[in-house]
Amino acid sequence: MIQTAEELAASQGVVAACAALVVPRSSLYRARPAPTVPEVAAPPAEPAARLAPPRALSPAEQEQVRELLNSERFQDLAPREIYAALLDEERYLCSISTMYRILAAHAEVRERRNQLRHPAYHKPELLATRPNQVWSWDITKLRGPSKGLYYYLYVIIDIYSRYVVGWMIAEVEAAELAEQLIAETCTKQDVARAQLTIHADNGGPMTAKTVAILLADLGVAKSHSRPHVSNDNPYSEAQFKTLKYRPDYPERFGCLPDARSWGRSFFAWYNEQHHHTGLGLLTPAVVHTGRAEGVRQKRQTVLQHAFQAHPERFTQGLPRPARLPAAAWINPPKSAAAAAAPTSGELAVPANSSTPAVAAPSALRYTLVGGPEDRATLRSDLSAEPADGVAGQSRSRSDSAHTIPQNAATPSVKR
Repeated sequence: MIQTAEELAASQGVVAACAALVVPRSSLYRARPAPTVPEVAAPPAEPAARLAPPRALSPAEQEQVRELLNSERFQDLAPREIYAALLDEERYLCSISTMYRILAAHAEVRERRNQLRHPAYHKPELLATRPNQVWSWDITKLRGPSKGLYYYLYVIIDIYSRYVVGWMIAEVEAAELAEQLIAETCTKQDVARAQLTIHADNGGPMTAKTVAILLADLGVAKSHSRPHVSNDNPYSEAQFKTLKYRPDYPERFGCLPDARSWGRSFFAWYNEQHHHTGLGLLTPAVVHTGRAEGVRQKRQTVLQHAFQAHPERFTQGLPRPARLPAAAWINPPKSAAAAAAPTSGELAVPANSSTPAVAAPSALRYTLVGGPEDRATLRSDLSAEPADGVAGQSRSRSDSAHTIPQNAATPSVKR
C-alpha cells in the first residue's frame, strides 16, 4: 500500500494520494529512505605565498627611502615636498604614495601637531540617606522687563528631601553672592563640619576660588558635574523645570522686587504644598523636618477605613501609601553591592554627633530680618526692600533661634 501511495503521489501529490488510499502521511514519510549526507569537502589548500611585483622596490631600496625621509634635512617635510625637492635635484626614488606606504609600514605617519586630548572625567556618585547630607545648587536666568535684561535666581536644594534650603534673586551672577548665600544657608540649617557635600555644575560662580575656600572653611565637601553633562545635576535641573512650568510663571518680570515677590510665593508652595512624586507624594517640608512617617501612618489609617467600608473595590487587597525612597543618588553605580554602601568620597557624621555647627563668616554682608520666613537681604543690593527674601527657612522652623540682632558680634571663620 505504501508503494502504491508513493506511485500515486508522483502524479497527484502526497495529500491527495494518502487521502484516496487512506494511508497516513506520516507512514509514507517514514517509509522513505533517509537522505544521504554529503561528504565533507577537504579544506582548501593554503594559498601560495604572493610573489613581490616586479616593479616593487627591493627591501634595500625601501630602507634607503625611509632613511632619506627621516634624515635631518627632510624629517620636518611632507612626502610631496620631499618628492618635489628631489626632482629639482634631478633625483627620483619613488612616488609620493610609495613614500607614504613605507612610512605607514613603520608607524611613522601621524598628525604632527599636538592634538587636544580631553581627560577622562570622573563621574560623580553621591548618596544621601537623610536631609542635609547632599545639596545641589545652580543658577538660572529670569527674563526682565526688556530684551537682554535678566535676573539671576540662585537655588540650593537638598536632594534627599527636595527641600529648597536657600534661594536668592539678584541682578548679577557673581561668586561673592553665591558665597554669601551658601554660608548663610549652612548657618540656617545647623550644618556640622564634615556632614555636607554640595554638588554643582562647572559655571563660573560654582568653580570660583572664593567659593572653594568658603566650603573648605565650613568643612563642606564640594562636587562638580562633568563638563557638558547636564545629567550630573538632575535635581536642580528638574526643580528649575518645575519652576518655569508653573501656570503663573510670567513671560517677563517687571522689576527685581516683582521677581522676588513671585519667588516667595513659589518656594512657599514648592516646600509646603507640592506633593512630590519622588517622595511618595509627600511635600519636601514634611520629609525635611522628619515628619514623613507620621504622615504615612495617617494616610494608612484613611486607606484602612476605605478598605473596610468597600473591600470589593480594592482588587489587590489592602492599599498602602507610597513609600519614601530610602536614598537619593546622583549617578548611582551599576553594581547593587556598591549602591548599598556609601561612596568613598561621601562625608557623613552620625545624627547624634556633637560636632558644632559651622559659623557664618564675619565678612557676610547680610541684613538679617526676623519674620515668618527668617529671610535675609543683601546690603549691597540697594533696590531690595527690607522684607525681600533671598533665603529659605531653617530646618527647625524656629525664627528666633536663627535671628541675629544687628548689634550682635558675628563669629568669624579663619580664611
